[in-house]
Amino acid sequence: MKRAILFPGIGYHKDKPLLYYSMRLAKEAGYEITCVDYSGIPWEKGDLGDPGRMKELFAEAMEKVYSTVDEAAFREGDEILFISKSIGTVVAACYAAEKKIKAKQIYYSPVVSFGTYAQEGGIAFYGDADPLADAGEIEKICGSRKIEKYRIEGGNHSLETGDTQADLQKLQDIMKRVKSYI
Repeated sequence: MKRAILFPGIGYHKDKPLLYYSMRLAKEAGYEITCVDYSGIPWEKGDLGDPGRMKELFAEAMEKVYSTVDEAAFREGDEILFISKSIGTVVAACYAAEKKIKAKQIYYSPVVSFGTYAQEGGIAFYGDADPLADAGEIEKICGSRKIEKYRIEGGNHSLETGDTQADLQKLQDIMKRVKSYI
């Protein structure tokens, strides 16, 4: 069986471009999709820059994963794909490490703390103008964990630059890489 789990960011849900198109590509590749829903977690935009608050949000997000994802459904030989964004990158990496799940990992806008749990392998897309993550630290983590990395020049936390046409082209390039990875 092929299963894909989406671990969105707190403010970046499954209907936003990176996750929406990744989900469609996974479906086309035959994956059954489950999406973690963080609704009910009280957050504010400023929380993402507050380490103490991020720790609280992480704990609440992990509770949502435990209530959404049935680890008993993972069987030996299953093909597992985790697609994550922002705080979801930490949640996905932690869940895989805790449950000893060997999953393909797609990380969008990883926050540095994902490196605490990330296993070897995977693919990461990050912006060098992301105020919530240090691109240099992300590159070091990816290098040490053998995670394929793609830096978006001028990309913010949504991997956008503000130039709509350029952003659409970058999104297309990202999805080509994701399709190849899947």
